[in-house]
Amino acid sequence: MASSDTSKYKFNHSMLRVKDPKASVKFYEFLGMKQIKKLEFPDNKFDLYFLAYDSADSASPGAHWSDREGVIELTHNYGTESDPNFKVANGNSEPGKGFGHVCISVDNIQAACSRIEDAGYRFQKKLTDGRMKSIAFALDPDDYWVEIIGQNPVEETKDFKETNTGAYRMNHTMIRIKDHEASLKFYQETMGMTLMRTSENESASFNLYFLGYPGEKGVPKESASGVNPVADREGLLELTWNYGTEKDANFKYHDGNSEPQGFGHICVSVDDIDAACKRFDEHKVNWKKRLTDGRMKNVAFVLDPDGYWIEVIQNEKLKRTSNW
Repeated sequence: MASSDTSKYKFNHSMLRVKDPKASVKFYEFLGMKQIKKLEFPDNKFDLYFLAYDSADSASPGAHWSDREGVIELTHNYGTESDPNFKVANGNSEPGKGFGHVCISVDNIQAACSRIEDAGYRFQKKLTDGRMKSIAFALDPDDYWVEIIGQNPVEETKDFKETNTGAYRMNHTMIRIKDHEASLKFYQETMGMTLMRTSENESASFNLYFLGYPGEKGVPKESASGVNPVADREGLLELTWNYGTEKDANFKYHDGNSEPQGFGHICVSVDDIDAACKRFDEHKVNWKKRLTDGRMKNVAFVLDPDGYWIEVIQNEKLKRTSNW
């Protein structure tokens, strides 16, 4: 096998197409994120905005954008902001069901949700809605779902009135999968991720699998605070498997890149992009774009078992290859 060290990989970012970048950047900045990079492509009529938590209390303050986890990339195609008929697909209704949400973890969930509501932002599910009183879903300007979970037990934070956005984490990105066995094998063996947590919900006929790169934090055993043991992390991938989809030959989730468009891809930054791509070749991956294809020779795209796109880029801290 080619010499690429998967222990140095990072689940760098998740890409969402947006209608109005000013509104979207404002929303994610309100959640405490910072625009850490902007790439402009005027000839191709699109810009990319990279947002991440970057305060002194964050997971990777001051790091190069490629040497992070938990980044959100917002893609804006020029002109959509002035098109009254333009709307992205948020991934949670047909047609276009596949991607589910991004998720932030917060210090005091009641105070955090009140702050978001007081600012006039909408919710798909408030903390008090439904049976699950420990999670909420806010809506961003494009109606993408943003899950909110607590880093501390809900019953211990109910009386707190303040929240520190500097302590927030961009915890995970959720995509729905058809065949859990195929996807778990791919993300662990081919992408080098580790299964960190499994939540089996037999009564509702679905399971959740949380994968990521352990890095310096290692694999969690249990949470000291008694909450979700991975709530304090960034860069997790949540795979949602609804029982029985794997048996339906005609069943397929939407990858977000054919119409209706919305979610675009997840991205992994690697130690050595040439060696990593050789390794992926040895694992016989399906390529959307090889390094040598097209004009952009510094990015590749692998397809997962459901056809979701996985961008592969060089971690520029580990090896300098691109001036971005």
